[in-house]
Amino acid sequence: MAISGVFSALFIGLIIGALGRLVVPGKQRIPLWLTILIGIVAALIGTFAANAPGVGDTRGIDWIELFIQMALAAGGVSLAAGLYGRRHL
Repeated sequence: MAISGVFSALFIGLIIGALGRLVVPGKQRIPLWLTILIGIVAALIGTFAANAPGVGDTRGIDWIELFIQMALAAGGVSLAAGLYGRRHL
């Protein structure tokens, strides 16, 4: 993987993680690095999940793929906030 691919993954992960964090109601007490990590994982899994039924590559913006990625990120942020919050009380 080229260095540009790493920076792209970090940037996309930040955006997807932030969008997932915005969707989850309430305040999430998780660090930024965990939000980015969740976003990166959600982006990768969401891409594979969208490509499986063939909706990952469409003309223009891949809205279905983005929705899947955001839903996975929101679920991940919610899960991490619950687990991380209990551990650091």
